[in-house]
Amino acid sequence: MDDCREKRRRCTKLRVSTDNNDMEKMMHREIERQRRQEMASLYASLRSLLPLNFIQGKRSTSDQVGEAVNYIRYLERKIKELSLRRDELMLLSRGTLLDDSKNEMEAINHVVVRQCLVGVEIVFSSRCCRGQPQLSSVLQVLSENGLCLRNTISSIVDDRLIYTIQAEVKDSTLIDLSELEERLTRMK
Repeated sequence: MDDCREKRRRCTKLRVSTDNNDMEKMMHREIERQRRQEMASLYASLRSLLPLNFIQGKRSTSDQVGEAVNYIRYLERKIKELSLRRDELMLLSRGTLLDDSKNEMEAINHVVVRQCLVGVEIVFSSRCCRGQPQLSSVLQVLSENGLCLRNTISSIVDDRLIYTIQAEVKDSTLIDLSELEERLTRMK
């Protein structure tokens, strides 16, 4: 008799233990399902924020996260480039606010040369009067240095002519940006 009671007690404990395990497993499954749903929602939200060219043809989640990282790095580079350009333009515009007593300073060309996505970008500013370099002279210097004109924008601010020139570099090892900047600064 005792033997039967002992077996029943073990079976009851086993059932209670099994019921507890089943309950824990079900709770774990439910928590995991909710986590997966939340992650899927977050990935969809991330994917919706990316431009199409960064997610085109990408299907796996890891590819999408990788492209999001690439997009963030791209935006960081663009912010740096635009900040530099803004600072340069502010410097150029400050050059126009100089006193008439500093006419010789105004006569100097202001030039900034830097690398950009297409090759080289040159911001060139000079006074709008005779005897100052013409765009054709600037383009000649670029051609002599192995640069091909890609885009140019010109504007007049106060009495200064500002050119923003983008040029492709045929061979980047043959060009010295600081030397090009110095040569354009000294142009008459």
